[in-house]
Amino acid sequence: MDNGQIILILVALVAANLPFFTERFFFVIKRPGKTKHFGWQLLELFVLYFLVGGVAYLLESRLSTPHQQKWEFYAITACLFLVFAYPGFVVKYLWSGPRR
Repeated sequence: MDNGQIILILVALVAANLPFFTERFFFVIKRPGKTKHFGWQLLELFVLYFLVGGVAYLLESRLSTPHQQKWEFYAITACLFLVFAYPGFVVKYLWSGPRR
């Protein structure tokens, strides 16, 4: 693996955990006194998956002709993105203590 691939994997790891570490919607909108619902975190995770995929596609297209992908590629990368999001989920929901 070269440095570009390692950086892309680290960006995906950070992006997958971002929805769990901030209470702002899409990192901009703050609702006073309210916590972010899990559904919003899933929506942010979905959007960030496609954002990171778009960055990866742009990087690949700058180097050479992008490879054509089938549905299996997207299923595997979506599952990998969910695995990357697991540490943020654990910290937010499993280690946070009793919910009030």
